[in-house]
Amino acid sequence: MSVTKPPETEKSAGFMTREQRQDPGYFPGLAVAIPLSIQHILAMFVSNVTPAIIVAGAAGFGYGSGDLSALLYMIQMSMLFAGIATLFQAIGFGPMGSRLPIVQGTSFAFLPIMIPLAAGQGVEAMAVLTTGAFFGGLFHAGLSFFVKRLRFMFPPLVTGLVVAMIALSLLQVGVQYAAGGVPLRGTPDYGSWQSWMLALIVIVATFGFKFFTKGLFSSASVLLALIVGYAVAFAMGRVELAEVSNAGWVSVPIPFHFGVAFSVSAVVGFCLMGIVSAIETVGDVSAIAEGGAGRAAKDEELSGATLADGVGTAVAAIFGALPNTSFSQNVGLIAMTGIMSRYIVALGAVFLIICGLLPKIGAAIITVPIEVLGGGVIIMFGMVASAAITILSGVNWTQKNMLIFALSLSLGFGLQLEPGALQHLPDSISIFLTSGLLPATFLAVVLNLILPEVDQDKT
Repeated sequence: MSVTKPPETEKSAGFMTREQRQDPGYFPGLAVAIPLSIQHILAMFVSNVTPAIIVAGAAGFGYGSGDLSALLYMIQMSMLFAGIATLFQAIGFGPMGSRLPIVQGTSFAFLPIMIPLAAGQGVEAMAVLTTGAFFGGLFHAGLSFFVKRLRFMFPPLVTGLVVAMIALSLLQVGVQYAAGGVPLRGTPDYGSWQSWMLALIVIVATFGFKFFTKGLFSSASVLLALIVGYAVAFAMGRVELAEVSNAGWVSVPIPFHFGVAFSVSAVVGFCLMGIVSAIETVGDVSAIAEGGAGRAAKDEELSGATLADGVGTAVAAIFGALPNTSFSQNVGLIAMTGIMSRYIVALGAVFLIICGLLPKIGAAIITVPIEVLGGGVIIMFGMVASAAITILSGVNWTQKNMLIFALSLSLGFGLQLEPGALQHLPDSISIFLTSGLLPATFLAVVLNLILPEVDQDKT
């Protein structure tokens, strides 16, 4: 592995030529690399640990459950294996990895599948989820040999619909968190003014940091806003620090921590979502290559990125972590800084790995009141919806495309809102259909392939 060193005169001046900025193998020196790597971690940190909190809450061992040890472990693994998967991606091993500055993290895309599988099942649900994620990761890795040929199946109409369905499935979670969390629903404390005040403080602070500061403060606006909300909650006496004092200093991952439990529904669901995740990663690789280096992505970069995606998910699942994927917000940071060095991202991955080995960091995250987290995820999930609108704005809205979108969205989202409509189907089938995302994606892909365009002159 070779690293291009900058000339001393340029290093001391902090100057980089255009060629150096566009070279993934260029190392700009620690003075530049450390703050840029921290910026990458700050931009993805909250999004990376949030899926674990949501899944634990759906299963019943999250906030308000009393014993948070399983959630603490999941948060640790989210950080640890985001770092390891990022090294797979940025540094590469053999054919694995794009060798581009791509940050990996826990994927929101799998939540519509994981939430119904975990709902009310307790910690035991994690054995089903991680086993399904392992096989799904292997399937995802296998897609690396075909991903370039599958791209035609996912035009902006389909990818925009997928992102929109992910957002729609999560918006309710943000409001539930801001109101105090599902365990309080139905009680007088649910939706109290104190809860909404904390959530709104985070929202206002996020906008303040984003639009009235620059650099690291603007990029890490959500994280900094959560710190502000946390400080207010602490002053109100709503922060419990017992978990931090009880947590150990160092902990290592445990293989098959949650056990193994094979479920056909889980395996099939994770494999199907692996296709969606692979296309998302292909899009991120293409955006990095085109936006950062001014060229099209190479075939080996696309296949290597997809292979790293799948292997990262499979390895993480062995140790009790949720599926990984490339993080699009970090692609935006590359566009902003214009620096393509993969070693900056790799340095950030090392920071994540260190955090994942320190239980006290995970315990500190657990002490964040759910209402404070709610303010942050309301914005994050809304941004997912905004991303969907951006993708869909590039669609040529012919009658064919409008009808495909109409049916896919109506049926997919409708089944998600009213799962009881399929109560007579076997559970293994209804889980897929009531996820909303899978039926909507399936309909959009199939209809887009088989329906002809309508002759506008004959309508």
